[in-house]
Amino acid sequence: MKVLSRDFTLKEKLLLLLLSLILVGLAYYQFVDRPVREALDIAHAEADALSVELQTVEAKLARMRRMRAELEDVTAGGTASEMGSYNNSKAEIAMLNDVLSEALQYSITFANVTRSGDQIRRNFTLQLTTDSYETMEHIISAISASHYRCLIGDLRCTATRERDVLDGNISIGATATFFETMVGGTPDAGLPESKPAA
Repeated sequence: MKVLSRDFTLKEKLLLLLLSLILVGLAYYQFVDRPVREALDIAHAEADALSVELQTVEAKLARMRRMRAELEDVTAGGTASEMGSYNNSKAEIAMLNDVLSEALQYSITFANVTRSGDQIRRNFTLQLTTDSYETMEHIISAISASHYRCLIGDLRCTATRERDVLDGNISIGATATFFETMVGGTPDAGLPESKPAA
């Protein structure tokens, strides 16, 4: 059986060479080109996902830097106040009593606390009498710039006049609010249910 022992013609050699090249090309496509393209597509998808994640992290970092700068500005100005944890009423009353010791007389009336989420508002009214405008100004400044966050909402002053000069006692009426937080606070019977913010 010497069927395959004959010499191939030039045409047959060219056809075999062409067939070999096609087989090599198909093998290259199947085992090299296609896996490399798939790996590149996966790498590009991962790079895009990482790019999006990097942009998110950079935005958070920029926001944190702005917040840190704002916090440093506030603390550098000496006007930083804190929202005490609920129930901070004893510390707030002690602070008011210390500040109001300069007044000739005073009275404080607290209303029921209100709650919106974790924020607690302790509203109060204040009536006091001082012997001078400077004392009144010092007391009001000390309350509004106190360590505990306090917002004075309404302030009324009346003074006695002698010969067109503020010379007598000054009476002050004010409404104000201390702000507290439930973060770190312990609920008690005096704490109302949380109401949604309006």
